[in-house]
Amino acid sequence: MQHPGSVGRMGVFAALLLALTLGACATRPTDPEDLAHFKEINDPLEPMNRAFFQFNEAADKVVLRPLAIGYRAVVPRGLRSGIRNFLDNLETPVILLNDLLQGEGVRARDTVGRFMTNTILGLGGMIDVASDAGIAYHDEDFGQTLAVWGVAPGPYLVLPLFGPTGVRDAVGDGVDGAIDPVGYYIRDEYGLEGAAVRYTLDTVDWRAANLQIIDDLRRSSIDFYAATRSAYRQQRNNEIRNGRINPDDPGGLPPMIEFDAMDNIGERGVDDSQNPQPQQQQEPAPAP
Repeated sequence: MQHPGSVGRMGVFAALLLALTLGACATRPTDPEDLAHFKEINDPLEPMNRAFFQFNEAADKVVLRPLAIGYRAVVPRGLRSGIRNFLDNLETPVILLNDLLQGEGVRARDTVGRFMTNTILGLGGMIDVASDAGIAYHDEDFGQTLAVWGVAPGPYLVLPLFGPTGVRDAVGDGVDGAIDPVGYYIRDEYGLEGAAVRYTLDTVDWRAANLQIIDDLRRSSIDFYAATRSAYRQQRNNEIRNGRINPDDPGGLPPMIEFDAMDNIGERGVDDSQNPQPQQQQEPAPAP
């Protein structure tokens, strides 16, 4: 699951370099059918990616998921919503710049309007007054900007501790971190400790919001790695199109776009369950 905020983006370059270095040693299949499958799914580094995926899964089960459960148990939903709104508000400079780079004038106006409204009337961004006023939240990053400019996604990657991405999106995350003025301010004022707090809170909050969705997908998937890869690509394609059926249509969004269950996983997440534990399946009744 990709979720690093701007604080963690500077580390993506190092993780990307590690992944590409190790990927050079990855064994490509020699069987023609297996090789064709590799090219079709654009995952030539699958052996390495699966190894990193298993590492991330272990870290999630041992550290991140328990933290997310504790976070939901201790922090009331209203406060969690305020924290998410505040973290989203801090992302405004990066979102605005990418709106402008993509030529999205209306969305850039909405980004400025949301920031001004929520900062002034929403207690520094804790209360999402802008959404109540009809200015909906949207996210943009430099990976999406590169896609709008016609840059190909490149091979699928799973980075240690950062999750699923691609070459284009990993580079985009690094650029976002380099141009984020809020990140520089936090590091200047509070040092690396402040940056770590922001990133950790962003990550734990995201994981808590998507707790049930990820648990359900993990439990229902025959191959969780392949399901995550497919869901990530669908989510990113939807984000690049800004939800539009026709990417060249500057008009409104379609009434509904159906994707796989994990498409609800994003920066903001879906906090749709007070109970963090997945529902247990009922045992079938014994045969008479």
